[in-house]
Amino acid sequence: MEVHSRTASEKLPGLPYLIGCPIWACERWKGTLFTRRASRSEWLAQYSAVFNTVEGNSTFYGLPTLDALERWTTESAPGFQFALKFPRAISHEHRLSGVSRVTGAFLEVLEKLAAANRLGPSFLQLPPNFTGREWPALEAYLRSLPRDFPYALEVRHPDFFDGGVHELRLDSLLRELQIDRVLLDSRPLFSAPPADGAEAGAQQRKPKSPHRTTITGPRPFVRIIGKNDVPAMAPWLGEWAQVTAQWLDQGLTPYIFAHTPDDTFAPHAARCFHEALSQFVAGLPDFPPWPGEQESKQTPTQQRLF
Repeated sequence: MEVHSRTASEKLPGLPYLIGCPIWACERWKGTLFTRRASRSEWLAQYSAVFNTVEGNSTFYGLPTLDALERWTTESAPGFQFALKFPRAISHEHRLSGVSRVTGAFLEVLEKLAAANRLGPSFLQLPPNFTGREWPALEAYLRSLPRDFPYALEVRHPDFFDGGVHELRLDSLLRELQIDRVLLDSRPLFSAPPADGAEAGAQQRKPKSPHRTTITGPRPFVRIIGKNDVPAMAPWLGEWAQVTAQWLDQGLTPYIFAHTPDDTFAPHAARCFHEALSQFVAGLPDFPPWPGEQESKQTPTQQRLF
């Protein structure tokens, strides 16, 4: 199998890091990120004109068809990176054991995206009740993965945040295999009582994982879980911007994903992060303009008759 993974020294066109949202298809982005009349077939092209990566959470539930993969690669901008989630059949249903067939099918998807230069780190999200007692299965599975592709691992059980034997063993293995540890930060989400139903639901679903900035591979993988009130996220966005600037100085290639309970606001959170990062990185390119906002500027204002 041909090796397609990027090294930390390689930079994608445009921004020196990767920034994106948990999805690329959202009807409510029409008129802001998307143009007002953008069809669904245009959404990925318009999304990838602004963002250079996206979380592929749909692969948690099922793998894309060959036709879908072809559309992804042709509709997205050159160099755009899909960060796909491992299927739940691997992580949740079979808990990493006896999953060679489904893993093989997933790797075939990664191979096709890598061949088209569209593959970012694929992340394996373990269930909250996956404890340190299941370490043998976790170690065996991670060692079984081909080194051809970049990966990241998200753990949620307290065992892996103990600052002791479980966490040290995990971080050591990830460093050995050059697998990034997913850094999920839900502090913004839980910083205040929910302001609406979307935030209430998110607080029920999302974990309160301890804060970490641990580096185990060349592509730090950050998932910031915020609130719909994007300005209220400023303290945490600024904190991560400062950390990201340090990573860039070290030659790393960070992946930053901005989440909000209502996906309507995720692009705004991502743009606010970039604005915060510009305070720490001299000469950082401006965030790309949004097609919908550009359209609004170009639309002439109708003259009043009276």
